[in-house]
Amino acid sequence: MLKLKLHWQILIALGLAVIAGIITGKDAGIFGITFYSIYNFIGTMFINALKMIIVPLIVSSIIVGVAGIGGTSGLARLGGRTILYYMATSLFAILIGLTIVNMVEPGIVNGEPAKALTAVPDTQIADIQTKVAGKDASSIAGVFLGMFPPNIISAAANGKMLGLIVFSLLFGFFITRIDEAYASAQFNFWQGLYLVMLKITDLIIKFAPIGVFGLVGKVIAGMDSENLDEMFNALFWFTFSVVSALAIHIAVVMPLLLKFVAKVNPLKHYQAMAPALLTAFTTASSSATLPLTMECVEKNAGVSNKTASFVLPLGATINMDGTALYECIAAMFIAQTFGIELSFVTQFTIVLVALLTSIGVAGIPSASLVAITIILSTIGLPIEAVGLIMAVDRILDMFRTAVNVFSDSCGAVIIGRLEGEEDILRA
Repeated sequence: MLKLKLHWQILIALGLAVIAGIITGKDAGIFGITFYSIYNFIGTMFINALKMIIVPLIVSSIIVGVAGIGGTSGLARLGGRTILYYMATSLFAILIGLTIVNMVEPGIVNGEPAKALTAVPDTQIADIQTKVAGKDASSIAGVFLGMFPPNIISAAANGKMLGLIVFSLLFGFFITRIDEAYASAQFNFWQGLYLVMLKITDLIIKFAPIGVFGLVGKVIAGMDSENLDEMFNALFWFTFSVVSALAIHIAVVMPLLLKFVAKVNPLKHYQAMAPALLTAFTTASSSATLPLTMECVEKNAGVSNKTASFVLPLGATINMDGTALYECIAAMFIAQTFGIELSFVTQFTIVLVALLTSIGVAGIPSASLVAITIILSTIGLPIEAVGLIMAVDRILDMFRTAVNVFSDSCGAVIIGRLEGEEDILRA
């Protein structure tokens, strides 16, 4: 089992959880302990482990990422254009996802919220709805006030991630504005913390199959056959929403940018990037695809090594259009299954947090899993609900990784054209 790749382990655990949940149901047990409570214990332990790493991981990754960008000498203009492009395309992707999920409403089945997926009693759902309403600021001003908490330690303890993310962005930026001796000491400390947190994250993610077994087993055990149909129906429309939104981004938004900004024929660029896109789709890893992405961009698309070697590695770390889009749809889908209608302000908060977290967590293993838990906690939803989407996460990961890589490659082409490179293919 341990020799299998992680995604196969998760898929096997998922299948076993469905079978076990159906067989045991909610009341069967052993030695006076129900299997349902065992599933709940396993899933809760995995979720608690994820909660444990969120704050130090997010803070250290954002600080290191921003400080590293700001400290790159001689590349200020190139870096500024690159960051602007990545932020803009990520925002486009998130807004596309938000539009699609509001139109399709995958968490609504036969006109009713798919509450069966949550395996949560109605009384607890009512408490969650009250909590979300309490988190909802009365105005957009409230969201921006939340970006600057009066006590950063209290914000970390209470899971106020928006303020923590903004603080980390500012801290990382101003590390590059102090004397070199102090800046190096700060950067080395946070880099060391980040590397340690990656090791801990790797360890926790290795137990993801067991965690998935507990989370999915609990949901299945609490369902009857009618609820299973509801679950598959909701997950089908969730998958449809994600794939449709990704398709719009990669087949409409990106080609328009290539055509009108870079003056490049989109079809030729698709052809140039085909090997990298296929690799990204099959491996579901932007980092693993990076060498091939650079080769395709330089040799096939004609972008200079100077531009490609800066834009693409940076994009593999902070530019995750597909992931940010997915996070937004997942959070909205989970809210819909709880029967919670999110206000404009709360949806704006989701967009903002998805955009900011795409900077800090994109380079870590299972980035979307950590980022979604941040969004859920920010708007008041239980992060245990992330188990609802684990059944289809692997398949969707392949699609969103391909979108991530294609967006990186478009960024290299667009930045290269703006830098005056003439060898890039023209329309």
